[in-house]
Amino acid sequence: MPVAMITGGSKGLGRALAAALAGQGWDLVLDARTAEVLEDTARELRGRFGTRVVAVPGDVTDAAHRADLVAAAGALGGLDLLVSNASVLGAEPLVRLDAQPLEGLRRALETNVVAALGLVQEALPSLRAAAAGAVVVISSDAAAEPYPTWGGYGASKAALDQLAAVLGEEEPGLRVWAVDPGDMATDLYAAAVPEEADEVRPTPESVAPAFLRLVRERPTSGRFAAPALLEGRGGPAGPGGGPR
Repeated sequence: MPVAMITGGSKGLGRALAAALAGQGWDLVLDARTAEVLEDTARELRGRFGTRVVAVPGDVTDAAHRADLVAAAGALGGLDLLVSNASVLGAEPLVRLDAQPLEGLRRALETNVVAALGLVQEALPSLRAAAAGAVVVISSDAAAEPYPTWGGYGASKAALDQLAAVLGEEEPGLRVWAVDPGDMATDLYAAAVPEEADEVRPTPESVAPAFLRLVRERPTSGRFAAPALLEGRGGPAGPGGGPR
């Protein structure tokens, strides 16, 4: 069976993507920092879908942990899809740039950009060897639009978008997609803007089919918006739709 690795896979969008792929018969390697929550997710997915799900707790900023993730995929037979979903905000709640903690920005860049690239570097031999290797990075509309208080997080996602775009050029044998999932009801959004936590937003589960469409149809590398994919418009995306 094909093997997918999903960082930040214990809850929110990562968990929803894991369930969607497991429902299609994929085996999974899941990462998250909280071991108990991650193992609960892995156990639930194994029971529901009967696929192999390996939980590897740790922090993606740790090079040894990234190596462990790729080794776990190798033990399942290889790696066909890498989903770089793990993210931090840099400040909770989000703040204006004049109050942005610089250490928080460093943490956002380290987690959202540097660690994502480090994991790609670690996984590239396996992805190149796959029959249909692909990388998905989770972007945000804040990467392309100047929303107040979203500057630090948005800057990290803009950098991630550029890395994905260049990787797609450098690795023509792979598919590399940056995907803006749009607004979702997630813990990350609630932590970012707690005053909006009670507003109704799409669930991660309702967004996951957009990612399945990418995996199924394998369009050329580029940046996509999940709402457009769900509506049947599959072309590369520009900005629009509000920050994640």
